[in-house]
Amino acid sequence: MPDVPPFGNLITAMVTPFAKDGSLDPDGAAELARHLVDDLDHDALVISGTTGESPTTTAAEKVTLLRAVVEAVGDRAQVIAGVGTFDTQHTIESAHEAEAAGATGLLVVTPYYSKPPQAGVLQHFRTVADGTGLPIIVYDIPHRAGIPIATETMIALAEHPRIVAVKDAKSDPVASATVLSQTDLAYYSGDDAMTLPLLAVGAVGVVGTSTHFTGRGMKQLIQAFAKGDTAEALRLHRSLLPVFTGVFAAQGCSMVKAGLDLQGRGVGGLRLPQVPATDEQRQVFGEQLRAAGLL
Repeated sequence: MPDVPPFGNLITAMVTPFAKDGSLDPDGAAELARHLVDDLDHDALVISGTTGESPTTTAAEKVTLLRAVVEAVGDRAQVIAGVGTFDTQHTIESAHEAEAAGATGLLVVTPYYSKPPQAGVLQHFRTVADGTGLPIIVYDIPHRAGIPIATETMIALAEHPRIVAVKDAKSDPVASATVLSQTDLAYYSGDDAMTLPLLAVGAVGVVGTSTHFTGRGMKQLIQAFAKGDTAEALRLHRSLLPVFTGVFAAQGCSMVKAGLDLQGRGVGGLRLPQVPATDEQRQVFGEQLRAAGLL
């Protein structure tokens, strides 16, 4: 684990705002980015992750979105571009576009759907890392990708100088602890509710979804744990846990957009096949935000 995390401690995978006609809203993205960085104390933002509806935005829209966010907050927060696909060459091309648009890092997910063997996973990430000058966060999320990144594969990936971090959504703290004990990779929880458990085995922070709302509290949790105040970290974890989990009552992007709308920060609708949260889901999430003092 590095002494200084490469992307800070608090990162949010930002939703992508859309206009009423369904087109990209770069101004809305810039406004949301400023809120997350200036009001909620974020160290970095991930643009065009799954929560950003990356499967339904075009390559050109991704570049436009990235440039808008870099211009808005790039002087005071890192901007990480989600570029991972199941095609190694396409991923490299997206990495080049992101680098040219001003990204300071890349989020690269496990190649999904095709379920390559671990040898293919290893070659994929190494080839992408060879093809870019930016530091990479490896995104390990078996329930979406279809396969995990094996412990041995992750340890081997850590040998590459541009593979510096992991977004860990595997929910296997033993595997994570094993990698952390044998590498210098910076681990970020990819599941908000797992942040405190992963901090306990050496993680440095979170790439969150609920952090659109819980950012300040999550930052305080991470800082309290780092200072050895585990009681305060646990108190914050328990107080925010309903929001950590409630944001996944439906797909994260739909619940975040519902919550932002409840806060008066509407960022538009969603692109199919994603659909808005139901009225019941909105009501329950609103109650959870209100109970946590976030609404």
